[in-house]
Amino acid sequence: MHELAREVLAGTEAWIVGGAVRDELLGRPVIDLDIATREPEQAARVYARQAGGAPFPLSERHGAWRVALEGQRTVDFTPLEHGIDADLLSRDFTMNAIAVPLEGGEPYDPCGGREDLELRAIRAVTDSIFEDDPLRLLRAVRLEDELGFHIAPLTEELIRRDAALADRPSGERTLAELNRLSARGYRRLAELGLLEALGGSLDERLERHDSPDYRLVCAFRQAVERLPISNDTKRYTRALLRAGTPERSMRSIHRFRLETEPWALDALAYLGAQELAPLVEEARANDAEPLVRGDELDLPPGPDVGRLLAEIEEERAVGTIRTREEALDLARRRALEIREDG
Repeated sequence: MHELAREVLAGTEAWIVGGAVRDELLGRPVIDLDIATREPEQAARVYARQAGGAPFPLSERHGAWRVALEGQRTVDFTPLEHGIDADLLSRDFTMNAIAVPLEGGEPYDPCGGREDLELRAIRAVTDSIFEDDPLRLLRAVRLEDELGFHIAPLTEELIRRDAALADRPSGERTLAELNRLSARGYRRLAELGLLEALGGSLDERLERHDSPDYRLVCAFRQAVERLPISNDTKRYTRALLRAGTPERSMRSIHRFRLETEPWALDALAYLGAQELAPLVEEARANDAEPLVRGDELDLPPGPDVGRLLAEIEEERAVGTIRTREEALDLARRRALEIREDG
């Protein structure tokens, strides 16, 4: 990515800035490159043409462009309107306000970012960074969580001061940050007043299971659907919120799984009933192809067929029937009852 950018921008002022420089200094993999240059759109289009990527505007307001490459890599081109000093002073945290000339050379660090990297400190570049972009409130916590750093005391004061702004960014940007937080990160959001500003709260369920969707449900419950979550996450949310604790019987476990799979274990964690997990695992291990099909039940198509198939599968899960012959025998008896009732 770097070498091609040098070719595309040869002879023009351009700097590698932001997280790419930070991650390089920390020895972390660099998969996203951020380049400040005078003509970002033109640079992005030329780069995309040569790299076989897809260029698109990242921010019409700020004039930034992104090129999406294979392997989820990206190269961002941002406008360098007033020189590199103005660019760095407009950034969020000192560790992200370090620049390296694209053509090569020593890092330019007017804000003391390298020292803060050594101190493992997340420090605001200016007092107005959260007013300029409230998403930085969540980003500060996410970086603290991901990197194992600490938010500097004065920056923490700024976060508490501006916490009420946390609900202003778009749902898409907010969700992207939340999905990268661990349970510890959510605790930090709550401690700083950010989770309350977003309409969330925490209880003892948070640490019972480790997944981004689970943490979203724990933090926001029904309100999670105010965020632009996927349809799959909506189904996940409803499965957990509607689940009732099953009894310690295979029949109850079977019915519980019908309501919650493929997330039955997550639902048990949410309910605080993890001791029932071995029963769910046992039931899963016994899953098999259906013993009979609907067209073998000697009934006309309709809801009775579905109900009878469900009954057969439940009795099989409980262990009262085990073979195809036993399933067909049950089906004949139920079919006779249905016809007599009809």
